[in-house]
Amino acid sequence: MTAPAETRGRLLAPLGAAVAGVGALTLLHFRDPHVSHSYGVCPFHELTGLWCPGCGGLRAMNNLTNGDVVGSLSSNVLIVPVLLLAALAWLMWVDRLWHDRPRGKIVFTKVHGAVLAVALVGFTVLRNTPWGTWLSP
Repeated sequence: MTAPAETRGRLLAPLGAAVAGVGALTLLHFRDPHVSHSYGVCPFHELTGLWCPGCGGLRAMNNLTNGDVVGSLSSNVLIVPVLLLAALAWLMWVDRLWHDRPRGKIVFTKVHGAVLAVALVGFTVLRNTPWGTWLSP
C-alpha cells in the first residue's frame, strides 16, 4: 500500500535527517578519527586539558561502523545509549508524522533535561578523576 502524497511530503524532514546521519556515519567509517587531529581538536579539551562528555565520540562511532562495540564503549561509553535514544526519537518522529498526530514534545520535559544535564556533568567529572580514568578516551 502506497502512502498518500501529503504523508510522503511530511516525511521529507525525517528522511533528510536519516540521509544526513547515514552520510555522517559513512564519513566516519572511511575517514578514521583515530588519526590525531583528523577532525580537528576538542576546544574544551584544548582549553582545559579535561575530557568533555563528547570526547572520544567520533572514535566511538568509527568503531561502531566497523563492528567493534567494545572498542566503541572504550572510546566513549555514552555513544551506544545516545545512539539508541536518537534512533528511538527518530522512529517516534516518523510514527507521529505518518499518523498525522499533532506536533508536540516527543517525551522530553524539563525534568528530563535536568536529569540529562546532571548526568553529563557527573560523567564529565567522573571521567576526569583518578577513579574514573577508565571512562576517558
